[in-house]
Amino acid sequence: MSNTPLAIGLIILGMGIVTYAIRLLPMMLLGRVEGRPLMRQALRFVPPAVLSALIFPELLLPGGILDLSPGNPRLLAGTLAAFIAWRTKNALLAIAVGMGALWVLQSVFPH
Repeated sequence: MSNTPLAIGLIILGMGIVTYAIRLLPMMLLGRVEGRPLMRQALRFVPPAVLSALIFPELLLPGGILDLSPGNPRLLAGTLAAFIAWRTKNALLAIAVGMGALWVLQSVFPH
């Protein structure tokens, strides 16, 4: 197949369909299965574990170096966002406050 725009578009479309099918099929097949109580209880911890694995390296390791100091703007903004989320139970507000705090703190503590 040549590198024409049509060929590239078809390749992208095909990759999107395959990616969607790979994600959709397990949900369709396992969505009807009740599962054992122990497995359901264990699966409740997957979203917080994945979220922690994504967030904590960015907060604690800016630039790949452990930084727990008060001069780490990401850690300070993340702590403030976590506090707002805990107190208000409002994820959108926590994100807005955390991003605003990060922008302000990065202007005060440039890295």
